[in-house]
Amino acid sequence: MKFLFDIFPVALFFIAYKLFDIYVATAVAIACSVLQVTGFWLKYRRVETMHIVTMILIVVFGGATLILQDEMFIKWKPTILNWAFAIFFIISQYIGEKPIIQRMLSSSMDLPDPIWTRLSFLWALFFFSLGLINIYVIYNFDTDTWVNFKLFGMTGLTIIFVIFQSFYISRYIKDDATT
Repeated sequence: MKFLFDIFPVALFFIAYKLFDIYVATAVAIACSVLQVTGFWLKYRRVETMHIVTMILIVVFGGATLILQDEMFIKWKPTILNWAFAIFFIISQYIGEKPIIQRMLSSSMDLPDPIWTRLSFLWALFFFSLGLINIYVIYNFDTDTWVNFKLFGMTGLTIIFVIFQSFYISRYIKDDATT
């Protein structure tokens, strides 16, 4: 359910684009992102960093898209967001006692410290690569293709990466039944 909540601005952006155009879709994404953060805050009395960062980038890049009537701003937003995540994963290696991936997942699995570090760098590499792929799609394909890639391509690549990561992690997870 959380996954659906997290992607609903992207999904509604996609639907609005298919029904109208990139500018209506951008306005919908801005509104959805603000509603997402507001709704989460009203329900839990806190906000998630990912939602705030995404909302700020959508408002800034989406606002520039609408004000300047230039779709390149909204197209660059996923690259900037993914690169911000990549930087965040790398910096987390050196700030605090644990990498961010370990802070997020250590309550559900126990892995050796070098594996947490490797996972953190793998996520950083993934986010950096996703940003580069987005740039490639922006400059080599039309807006229709980019919108499809934004929803299906980025989501699909993320799912594939998580599956491969799961296989990698599974080698290091200790089975409680044998201990």
